[in-house]
Amino acid sequence: MPILDPDLLKTFLAFVDGGSLAQAASIVGRSASAVTTQMQRLEDIVGEPLLVPQGRGRGLTPAGENLVGHARRILAVHREAWLALKGVRADGRVAIGTTQDFADSGLPELLRAFAASYPRVRIELRVGRSAELAEALQTGILDLMIAMRQAPAPDEVGLFREPMLWLCSQKGLAARQDEVPLALLDPHCSFRDAAIAALDTAGRRYRVAAGSASLAGLRTAVNAGIALTLRTARFAHSGIVEAPRDFGLPQVPIAEFAIRLRQDAEPPAQELAALFSGNLALAQADFGKEKADLAVGYRLDGPRGLGDLG
Repeated sequence: MPILDPDLLKTFLAFVDGGSLAQAASIVGRSASAVTTQMQRLEDIVGEPLLVPQGRGRGLTPAGENLVGHARRILAVHREAWLALKGVRADGRVAIGTTQDFADSGLPELLRAFAASYPRVRIELRVGRSAELAEALQTGILDLMIAMRQAPAPDEVGLFREPMLWLCSQKGLAARQDEVPLALLDPHCSFRDAAIAALDTAGRRYRVAAGSASLAGLRTAVNAGIALTLRTARFAHSGIVEAPRDFGLPQVPIAEFAIRLRQDAEPPAQELAALFSGNLALAQADFGKEKADLAVGYRLDGPRGLGDLG
C-alpha cells in the first residue's frame, strides 16, 4: 500500500485552507515550484488528479475533496503521537497569555490535545490585552503568549495574519444613520485605532455609540444592533456576521498576531509553542477559512526571531 507522506498532506491542506498554491507556499515556507512538485508527488501516490484548473487558479477534484478529511485525521494522529512521546514524563507548569479572541476560538482544542499528552503539566491561563500580556512575558510571569503584534520582537517563534472585518448583528443595525455607529474597546486597542483611522481616511462620519472594557460587552452592543465593530473572523459567531457591502465601509488592514516564547522557557512551554505555531492556522478553518490569509512559521533552533518564518 502506498504511504501518504505527512509532509505532502500538510502542503495539500495548506492549499485547501489558503485557497491557492501561492498561499500554500507561504504557509509551508517553500517556493511555489516546490509546492507544485509536492502536489504532483501526492497525485502520483493517490493515483488520481487532486487539483483541477478553475478560473485563474485551481480547485479540488472529487478525489481531492475526499482526501481533505482523511488528511486532517492523519495529521491529527501524527500530532497526538508526537505529543505523547514528548510528554510522557514531563511535569511542571506552563503560564500562557492570550487575548480573548483566541481564548474563545482555536486555543481550547489545542490545549486539550496538549493536556492529553502532558497530563502532569499544570496550565496557567491569563486572558488580557496585548500590551499587558507583553509586559507579563517580559517580567517572567508568562512563558508564552499569543497576541496582536505591535512590532517585531526577538522572542517571536510564530507569526500569522488574519483580515480585519467590519462586523454587525445578523439582524442588522437597529436604525440606519448617516454617521457610522461604532462599538469599540476602551483605549488603547489596535482594532479601535484601525477602525477610526480607516473611517478618517475615507472621510466617513462616525461616532462611538458603545464602549466597553471587555469583548463580552462589545459582543452585547453589536448583537443588540446598537453599533458595528472591527475585529477578525474569530469574533464572527453567535449572531454576529460581516457587515453588508451596502454599508459602504472602508477597506481595513490585515491584523498580525505573534506567538512569543520566553527565552529561557522550559521544554513543555517550547513544545506548546510549537503546537500553537503549527496548528492555530488550521484551527481557523472551523470558523472562516475563506477569510484567512495566513503565514505561519516556527523556529526554536539558534537565536529566536523571525528568521526563516514563512
